[in-house]
Amino acid sequence: MSPARTAPWLRVAPAVFLLAWGGNHFTPLLHLYEELGHYSPWQANLLLGLYVVGLIPGLLVAAVLSDRHGRRPVLLAGLAAGAVGSILLGAGLHSMVLLCAGRGLAGIGVGVAMSVGASWIKELSAPPHDRLAAEGAGSRRPSLTLTLGFALGAAVTGSLAQWGPAPAVVPYVVHLVLVAAAVLPVLSAPETVGHRARPSGPWWQDLRVPSIGHRRFTRIVLPAAPWVFAAAGVAYAIMPAVVAPGLDGWATLYATVLTVLTLGCGAAVQPFVAWLDRRTRGRALSLGMVLMVLGMVLAVAAGLLRSPAFALAVAVALGVAYGITVVAGLAHVQAIATPQDLAGLTGVFYALAYSGFLLPTLLAALLPVSPYPASLAVVALVCVVCLAAVSAGLWRLRRQSAAATPRAPGPRSSGPRRAGSPPGARRRRAPGR
Repeated sequence: MSPARTAPWLRVAPAVFLLAWGGNHFTPLLHLYEELGHYSPWQANLLLGLYVVGLIPGLLVAAVLSDRHGRRPVLLAGLAAGAVGSILLGAGLHSMVLLCAGRGLAGIGVGVAMSVGASWIKELSAPPHDRLAAEGAGSRRPSLTLTLGFALGAAVTGSLAQWGPAPAVVPYVVHLVLVAAAVLPVLSAPETVGHRARPSGPWWQDLRVPSIGHRRFTRIVLPAAPWVFAAAGVAYAIMPAVVAPGLDGWATLYATVLTVLTLGCGAAVQPFVAWLDRRTRGRALSLGMVLMVLGMVLAVAAGLLRSPAFALAVAVALGVAYGITVVAGLAHVQAIATPQDLAGLTGVFYALAYSGFLLPTLLAALLPVSPYPASLAVVALVCVVCLAAVSAGLWRLRRQSAAATPRAPGPRSSGPRRAGSPPGARRRRAPGR
């Protein structure tokens, strides 16, 4: 299909997909690096989470630069960072310095994909670029593209590492070739910033994101966001280590299966999150957090049983929780943000989400004093507290929305009481920022 006939958002999606691929294809190789590179478990998990160091500036600074200079040049720079990251990782099996640098660059690429790429896809999923987009497409398409990149990247890399030659090199070469192929579609995608009034003054002043102080963000999004990738990290970084004694040489393949299962379940549920939100009257984020608690409790049981089969159930529960939470959280972000700070607030959301990816490193470092079942039990309790905070925030939001909705006039009263409004409730103005 020629670029002119390709939907505009689909010209950006391959780059976002491959940057996500580059961020996660290291995951199924953790056991390989411990065996071939002779790294300790905490070092391997440190490398897994280290790309958060690159990801956060990739999220925040790239968002600001894209608001000033356009989405295209910043996304192309992200592709370059992802490509160089794969080169360093492919050359760095026995060099912690090269591996750290490669993971940092991969993080920058993922950060660009999550802020700039996600914002660009969202903008291209609305008129005038896409007049037929379904409800929720602006939040569903970028999150689904990222999730598929995370999942398929891990699947291909894990398969190549298990059965292919040079398992610490070939997966990165494959990724490098695909990244080069993604450049051309990006060059043909419509720029969405060109006709907008661009900010003046030093660029670092734009790192301020006014919407970050919105009560909907602080009370609802903030308590849920870190669990997005905490769930993924527990499912496909902690669980393989917990059940490793029973894998008999299949650790890489098993880690790959868990990664794909977790992210595949997350991808499968994402198209239905908008429907779930309607059916639960705006409580999809609470539902995601309930499943998060369930998944963490199952992870504690898996740590006690050390059963590879039981760990698959953990991956399913946490994968579905991940998929619901990331889309529902992003929908709240997009409801809050203005066109001027959409990319910035999206970047803050994903920075918070990715902070949870440091959880496996923390739990691995605590192993000498706290085995996985004990530390995961504490994690489950903290998750319950965050669930309570999110549910309370959504309850307040619903009450405020009901109170602010005008009621039809009727005899003897101002109209029928809305569901969820207390008898005799008086109308109030919607709270501001």
